[in-house]
Amino acid sequence: MRGTGVAGGPGAAAGGAGANLLALRSHNAALVLDLLRTAGPDGISRLELAERTGLTPQAVSKITARLREDGLAAEAGRRASTGGKPRTVLRLVPEAGHAVGVHLDRDEVRAVLVDLRGTVVGERRVRLDLGAGAPAVLASVTETVRETVAEVLPTGLGRALLGAGVALPGPLDHTRGVLHRVTGFPEWDGFPLREALAERLGVPVLIDKDTNAAALGLAAGGESGSFAYLHLGTGLGAGLVIGGGLHRGARTGAGEFGHQVILLDGPPCTCGDRGCVEVLCLDAVARGDLEEAARVLGAGAANLVGLLDIDVVLLGGRTVAAAPRPFVRGVGAVLEARARRTGQDAVPVRVAPGGGRAVAVGAAQLVLGPVFGRGDGWERGGVPVSS
Repeated sequence: MRGTGVAGGPGAAAGGAGANLLALRSHNAALVLDLLRTAGPDGISRLELAERTGLTPQAVSKITARLREDGLAAEAGRRASTGGKPRTVLRLVPEAGHAVGVHLDRDEVRAVLVDLRGTVVGERRVRLDLGAGAPAVLASVTETVRETVAEVLPTGLGRALLGAGVALPGPLDHTRGVLHRVTGFPEWDGFPLREALAERLGVPVLIDKDTNAAALGLAAGGESGSFAYLHLGTGLGAGLVIGGGLHRGARTGAGEFGHQVILLDGPPCTCGDRGCVEVLCLDAVARGDLEEAARVLGAGAANLVGLLDIDVVLLGGRTVAAAPRPFVRGVGAVLEARARRTGQDAVPVRVAPGGGRAVAVGAAQLVLGPVFGRGDGWERGGVPVSS
């Protein structure tokens, strides 16, 4: 694998620990690595790894030896056993690899650098205009990422940068890394953002919608079951996790929550339709009527609950972060009224953890998820293969 290109220009080499992380082609090694991650600093023994993966002790010994050689695992001490000599326990070395997460919004870019545990170790946020044109936007993103990485991983530190995850408003094609007609910015239609940024940064780049990235980050952080993440900022969208896996849809089109029409012949929306949840909600915010904005948001959330029967609604985005109480109260009231009509339990409403960096942190999980044997939707990647 190439080293951290952004720290010393595209393709700059970075030797030493962690340099072979993305070259871990073994699915079994990724499963072991994930168990080391979830075990935390206390670590886990080789015998426990064998029991939990179903691999033979010999296979686990080979995998952990390679992980230690690559600097990804280290001894965490010894633990008493029921018989015989104490067992050596191993732990993940979080600083052995890093990923960048980028939230490219309509008016700013935020970049975070995270270690293998997903802990933020560097962050930068700058203003930009998504309508300024591709050259200006790409230059701003590239500079922001390079400066964020350089603060923590200066040239010669010898730690691998695995890649960058970039999240922005949709619609887009996350598989090809190509933008579609971004709402309000039609000039980006068809732009190959992943290819353009990978060329400038010199590392692998993955692209997804901002709401999908935030939902991935929430799932990685322990949010389980089926939930909807509703993001209210410069726009309005949803990230949907169904049964523990991110639901993107066949064309990455799922979650265009803000463009459901709830008022026929209502005010025109930037998407070209009228009476969308987004335009009604943003207009209410602009007037300072947060109660009305929350009521509109609740109406859209109630539609989702009725369609998908989700477990919880999580609210995020800068507008919610600035005044969380009225949004939680207002959306919750609409869902409680629906529950009384249907005779079902009300779906709870909470503010999503992570604050303003939730999307950027989630974008980094686009890179880290596959490293730990998970698909890019954070569903569990499967069972061990024979060794």
